[in-house]
Amino acid sequence: MEDEVDRLVAAWRRERPDLDVEPLEVLSRVSRLARHLDRARRLAFAEHSLEPWEFDVLTALRRAGSPYQLSPGQLLTQTLVTSGTMTNRIDRLTKKGLVERLPDPSDRRGVLVRLTEEGQDRADQALAGLLDQERAILAELSRGQRGELAGLLRQLTAPFDNIPG
Repeated sequence: MEDEVDRLVAAWRRERPDLDVEPLEVLSRVSRLARHLDRARRLAFAEHSLEPWEFDVLTALRRAGSPYQLSPGQLLTQTLVTSGTMTNRIDRLTKKGLVERLPDPSDRRGVLVRLTEEGQDRADQALAGLLDQERAILAELSRGQRGELAGLLRQLTAPFDNIPG
């Protein structure tokens, strides 16, 4: 079975036989898959009236476990956005009733962001929808193939995820 990347690679090999275009065979497919995944994610989140960034914040809180709260700094670390962006996001989620700000009992000047019951329900439903979309994307692979692919991708991404700072 041929795909768009096969055609792209063949064209480059014809036009630039002096270059080793082998990386395109893997990384162009990863890039194309990322675009398909992004569309699937947006669809799954839209069905629950969430933006991708809202899902990211809500699920960071949900994964924290009961009582589903984190400091804004912890949310920054998990979502990789700036302090100003996180403040804006917390404000918007608070207005929607999906999170609430509480005083931090261990820091008089600090706050904690807690998931509301509505926020937890929306996060849980959106996650279930996302997993349905992702299962459909992976449907052509056996369980063993999915495990093998996960291991190979982990090998590629781990160095980036473990860069200090």
